[in-house]
Amino acid sequence: MNEYTEREPEPDPREEKFVVEASLLTQDQLEGLAEEYCTRYHGLNDTENPLAERSRVLSAISQGDLVVWFDPVENTASLAAPA
Repeated sequence: MNEYTEREPEPDPREEKFVVEASLLTQDQLEGLAEEYCTRYHGLNDTENPLAERSRVLSAISQGDLVVWFDPVENTASLAAPA
């Protein structure tokens, strides 16, 4: 073995998740992400009205407590805490 066969391949930076500025998204897109976050966080069966938290989630986005992460491999967006 030589030094080239012993190295792990480096991850492709084009495949890494990145933050998308919320201002680049429409209100409908942000509301959809907030609804998905609420149902994922609370589950559809864990609480009577999981979407009741939607306004708090949207507020957290505007304050920067939650950010929009885009995954180019999966071609999906989701909300999570900033890195």
